[in-house]
Amino acid sequence: MCDIDQGTTYLTQTHYTKEIFITYNFWNASPRLTLMQPNTRLNKGDCDKNTAPDFYRRYRSIVDSLGYLVTMTRPDHAWAYSEFSKYVQFPGKNHMFAAEHFWSYLRGTWNQTIRYSRDSHENPNVLWGWVHADWAGDTDTRRSHTGYILMMNGGPIS
Repeated sequence: MCDIDQGTTYLTQTHYTKEIFITYNFWNASPRLTLMQPNTRLNKGDCDKNTAPDFYRRYRSIVDSLGYLVTMTRPDHAWAYSEFSKYVQFPGKNHMFAAEHFWSYLRGTWNQTIRYSRDSHENPNVLWGWVHADWAGDTDTRRSHTGYILMMNGGPIS
């Protein structure tokens, strides 16, 4: 949803997010303080090659729902989506636990919006951003990760 208010535009998906919470029984979940349990590292060793169809569908649907949110209005959760997506073929119980924990965390921030403003006091009409990288951070493949965010007028654009 896009809401325009005198030079300020808000992007939000609160209705969609609420529907996901209700569909997967997270609406009454207690909000968590962290997006993952401390010291949690998802890996291939937790995969289950004989995943039950219902378990598989639930995990895949939960991750797909997060992907839609990340793409549209919640780029701040792209890392979590990336981590969960690695295991959609053979999710295990630890993967599901981590994904459900994440949605409990999201319950506390479900109504956040992206705000763009022409009157932004933070570098109006100036492109700025951050970059981050790690070296061999993936415990399964030892591949490195990188990420970036570009901002303009108070909100992310890439």
